[in-house]
Amino acid sequence: MTATPEHSDDHRRVIGRLGIDQRRALVAQSDGPALLRIALHLGAVAATASYAALQLPLWPLAVLAEAIVLTFLFAPLHECIHGTAFRSDRLNRITAHICGFLVLLTPSHFRYFHLAHHRFTHDPDRDPELGHPKPVTLGAHIVYLSGLPAWWSRIKGLATEAWGHAPPAYVPRRGEARVRREARAYLAAYAGLLTVSLGLGSPLLLLIWVLPHLLGQPLMRAYLLAEHTGCPHSDNMLLNTRTTFTTGAIQWLAWNMPYHTEHHAYPAVPFHQLPKLHVLIQDDLGTTADGYVRFNARHIAGLAATTDTAANRPRTAENR
Repeated sequence: MTATPEHSDDHRRVIGRLGIDQRRALVAQSDGPALLRIALHLGAVAATASYAALQLPLWPLAVLAEAIVLTFLFAPLHECIHGTAFRSDRLNRITAHICGFLVLLTPSHFRYFHLAHHRFTHDPDRDPELGHPKPVTLGAHIVYLSGLPAWWSRIKGLATEAWGHAPPAYVPRRGEARVRREARAYLAAYAGLLTVSLGLGSPLLLLIWVLPHLLGQPLMRAYLLAEHTGCPHSDNMLLNTRTTFTTGAIQWLAWNMPYHTEHHAYPAVPFHQLPKLHVLIQDDLGTTADGYVRFNARHIAGLAATTDTAANRPRTAENR
């Protein structure tokens, strides 16, 4: 893991050094790459869910496989709310709703939340992602990795979006009605699915949707943790965001978002062009990690050391 706060260039100058033709090529949008990727991604979800539903030989392994591909539908949702996955706005909207529904995130609310995150990346006072601080003890980290706080946050968030009277500051007044409509529509659909499932006495919904989400959340939490945790509180995207070098399989599954510094430095670049942007600015990256396993292992080791230090600190009149 590297972080160099003394980094002399910021992302604006680095992107500004690219030629006009290079920038035009990088931000050029196309429907083809995302159509292929989402077809394969949703196909993998459908195939693993069907295998588990039919309880074919070794079907619990299919549930585990589905847990991974289902949870990572967060990645195409993220691309679509940026409007860069497809050239077609309609395809971006449709895909965002499919993925958002499956991962319990309404596209309109997530878009406002995420755009505020981009605008105020890693700003302790204004980045909404920092509204729920990352755990600083080993025990709290285990709870975080379980994904249970994330699930509660999404369920509570949907209810708040549907009936809340005071939307977060990052939701503009013009967007409040749309956020409310989407949340109510999603909740009604979920209630309908639950009613049918209970009426039929079928565990299918639990088997191919709820359980895979619960199993996949630890992987998603560990993946997301690497994006900004431990980065300097700077307005330089080359420092406040981390690129993680990883395998081709994870790059595919995450729609190239391990190139996270590149994405924050130039958000208009579609996912399929991020590897090209990486080649152009790789020497300017200020914060990187050599793999998700290594990043998380070092992070956990740091939390364990902090926890041990606190536990062994002599008691004084002030901390009794």
